[in-house]
Amino acid sequence: MQSFPLAEWTVRSISLYMSQSVLDALLSRASTDQLVEPAPAGNQLARILSAGLRAPDHGRLRPWRYTVITGAYRESFASQFYEALLRQSPDMPEANRLRRRERMRTMPAIIALGFHAQPEAKIPVVEQEMALAAGAMNVLNALHVEGFGGVWVTGAFQKDRSFLENLGLPAPHRLEGLLLIGTPSGDIPKKRRPDIESYMALWQGKPVSFAADEG
Repeated sequence: MQSFPLAEWTVRSISLYMSQSVLDALLSRASTDQLVEPAPAGNQLARILSAGLRAPDHGRLRPWRYTVITGAYRESFASQFYEALLRQSPDMPEANRLRRRERMRTMPAIIALGFHAQPEAKIPVVEQEMALAAGAMNVLNALHVEGFGGVWVTGAFQKDRSFLENLGLPAPHRLEGLLLIGTPSGDIPKKRRPDIESYMALWQGKPVSFAADEG
């Protein structure tokens, strides 16, 4: 049996415990829009958003642009969001637009996921988008680890140039959605997740198949 010095064994044990705790946290994350105050702010919010900048970034193009909306500014943001819906979704029932405006007005905080696109770069735009999405997932995970919650929402408002420019996103830059964030108002309902066995395969030199694709 291989032996380790006590100090090294302690470090290994702590490292193993911490890695298991982090993985357990990742496996327990779920989206929620049942959110109340407080939302992260100050240095804590900066650390959470910094996790987004740890995403893979081919070419170091740094496509992430995070616009944070909090406090009294939510009222103005909600009104501009509503105007964007009027322009981009004129057939949407008015009750739906009003409900979505109220949702924006009352969320503890909102993070607009700006995509600083560089179509002239050697790195394909799709890879730039992947870096943006990976950053957003890092932010959602960081929120969860810090005891907060959130949900990523998208919609026709993303096409509204006036709305985007006010968020610091002139063309060709884009808005890839909004993160609604805050403190979960209760226990997040456990969602049934698929078994990983259906979505993985061991490649052994021949074409593989996935149980998820059968039937």
